[in-house]
Amino acid sequence: MKLLVVGGSGLLGFKVAELAAGEFETFATYNFRLTKLHGCRFFKLDKTDRSDTLTLMNKLKPDFVIDTAALHDVNYCETHRDEAWKVNVEGTKNVAEACREVGAKMIFISTDYVFDGKKGFYTEEDTPNPLHYYAKTKLEGERVVKEAGIDYAIARPSVIYGWSPSELAGLQSSSGKSVNFVVWVVNKLKKKEETNIVTDQYSSPTLADNLAEVLLVLSKSGKQGVYHTAGKTCIDRFSFAKKIAEIFKLDDSLIKPVTSDLFRQVAERPKLCCLDISKAERELRIIFLTVEEGLMKMKEQMKNRNGSDSR
Repeated sequence: MKLLVVGGSGLLGFKVAELAAGEFETFATYNFRLTKLHGCRFFKLDKTDRSDTLTLMNKLKPDFVIDTAALHDVNYCETHRDEAWKVNVEGTKNVAEACREVGAKMIFISTDYVFDGKKGFYTEEDTPNPLHYYAKTKLEGERVVKEAGIDYAIARPSVIYGWSPSELAGLQSSSGKSVNFVVWVVNKLKKKEETNIVTDQYSSPTLADNLAEVLLVLSKSGKQGVYHTAGKTCIDRFSFAKKIAEIFKLDDSLIKPVTSDLFRQVAERPKLCCLDISKAERELRIIFLTVEEGLMKMKEQMKNRNGSDSR
């Protein structure tokens, strides 16, 4: 069976390709960062280019396509709306049309942010109501996939975190930016820098490694439709940061609580956006990790990397 990961150079995409390489004939795409992985062939692709997307898909003829490529920076999307729409909607449509042409099942990665955060513990039956432009583009991406006339599954995670390959190798990304909240907090605390974290925004943080497992199960299953695929813990950002400090044995006194009204962000964030994952647990028979379990796994991964270095 052939599997194509669109966006294989990103945190989630790389985790998926890495896990799939032992089970599938695995291909992945990158746009800006040339990436290498044993057991996986990489191809350069900008999914907003319809012709190139169709050409590559017809060349590879995958059975499954997992689309992880997107503009994820919420504030950037708010101020660069044309670009966000082009990538997150038009690019997704190109991938969906290519899947239809070759008969591939498509797994699309959406977000918990499709909800307004007024209720919390959302099920797949709840009506989305996005607050910011990034979420609007992802919800429109969901619609495009649903209407493409293909086998599909839509996965909605929440606050994806984990080590990227470069971080596990002890390197910084070329942009110098951390790719997710956990790594950002760890780096801040290691530098002894105070940081303000909001106390009134709740979510279900999702370890990328755990999500990668779920996406492969979704690919192989005959299941279709929308699935909430997030971590088991509903937690506010401040408490999450304190838990990160605890697990990694860093100084949590550097973490200062603030509320959203005092910590203005370009794009409004939903307050209570935790997801109900019971459908995915029941139908896919997947074990989703708690925040503590996910952070402990990250700590073990770094310990193993450091152990390898010392040898």
